[in-house]
Amino acid sequence: MSNIAIQVENLSKLYRLGEIGTGTLSHDLNRVWARLRGKEDPYAKIGETNDRTSKGSSDFVWSLKDVNFEVQQGEVLGIIGRNGAGKSTLLKVLSKVTAPTTGRVKVRGRIASLLEVGTGFHPELTGRENIFLNGAILGMTKAEIRSKFDEIVDFSGVERYVDTPVKRYSSGMYVRLAFAVAAFLEPEILIVDEVLAVGDAEFQKKCLGRMKDVSTNDGRTVLFVSHNMAAVKQLCNRGLVMRYGTPVFEGGALEAVNFYQNSSDTNSYFEHHGPLETAPGNDNIRILKFQVTPLQGEQISISSGLEFELTFFNQRPGINLDATFELRNMDEVAVFHHGALITTQQDARRGIYTVSAQLPPHLLNTGTYQFKLIFGENQRYLLFSTDDILQFEVLNESLGSNNSVLPGVIRPDLQYTVRFTEAGLHG
Repeated sequence: MSNIAIQVENLSKLYRLGEIGTGTLSHDLNRVWARLRGKEDPYAKIGETNDRTSKGSSDFVWSLKDVNFEVQQGEVLGIIGRNGAGKSTLLKVLSKVTAPTTGRVKVRGRIASLLEVGTGFHPELTGRENIFLNGAILGMTKAEIRSKFDEIVDFSGVERYVDTPVKRYSSGMYVRLAFAVAAFLEPEILIVDEVLAVGDAEFQKKCLGRMKDVSTNDGRTVLFVSHNMAAVKQLCNRGLVMRYGTPVFEGGALEAVNFYQNSSDTNSYFEHHGPLETAPGNDNIRILKFQVTPLQGEQISISSGLEFELTFFNQRPGINLDATFELRNMDEVAVFHHGALITTQQDARRGIYTVSAQLPPHLLNTGTYQFKLIFGENQRYLLFSTDDILQFEVLNESLGSNNSVLPGVIRPDLQYTVRFTEAGLHG
């Protein structure tokens, strides 16, 4: 038990949709009394699955259900799963931002959490004052905070604005300073959610390096939630895969990532059936159909090439309409981000548009990919965007006698020229 930093036992979190509390003061008091006696919540509903794709028969939803795991001191645990899997709720419970409905969490050591931009910051205080405030919350003395102050400011890159109220900071500056405070004030446990996505690529790299140092050199524990599978594989020792509020896999980081990627449903065809107003989208755009098909053969492979075709209903006439296709692999690496200018003379019409394009053979490497769709006006104003509406798999092909999956985002068919000059002819 002495080496366990976090122990989670039968943890569940129930939310009542559309209401705060139980609805009546007497029910709230009954719930508190039950908790004080170590009893279960008397108003908890049993058997409701946290499937957020359907409305369900109850006004309750289990954001977490029967979660059990342990984290050893010095371990870096990656928590992965699709949106709505319960990852952020789990971190909030571990950080004591919210209380569990049932179960318990045992934690050894101080926790520093970075769950959203500016967590723990007071907007009216300056960056300097917030650094000392966060340190005090963690139980550190002024002398301890002062000894780390220069490192925090240098890492965050906000030296010029350290005496400016943080309410004037951009979201990127907020995140840089918040992460630096959490990482350098020496908590025993560091909890980081996907907020690092706000920072630029260089800062994300610095953060990953710092978290690696925190665990490897300082022996501290890190919990890391991310959709970036490459970062999870690089940083984490172990992985926990969540689905509908319940862990479905726990093991090594590489095995967890592979489980998550292989269990993701790949569907290269989407078509909406039903009334227009129920199609994916909003008052501007409704997606009717999206498909990816091979240019050659029956299956999408490295040598087949592919065509993608999108059909949507535009409800904004008289604008310059554009649609951007962003293709990402399962490590969340952007393969390309390319837009189609659908109208350029303020002449978009209300009705159905179909846009298609092709990717040549021997471009994509084997793996699972997903499209992000972004609709805009004048390439500036967002009309609608969506993730995960379609995934497809590119099958592997051998290269000569090598049947292995080769590294890299692309797999071009390169034609090499080989020259040979016999040694000694000119010497």
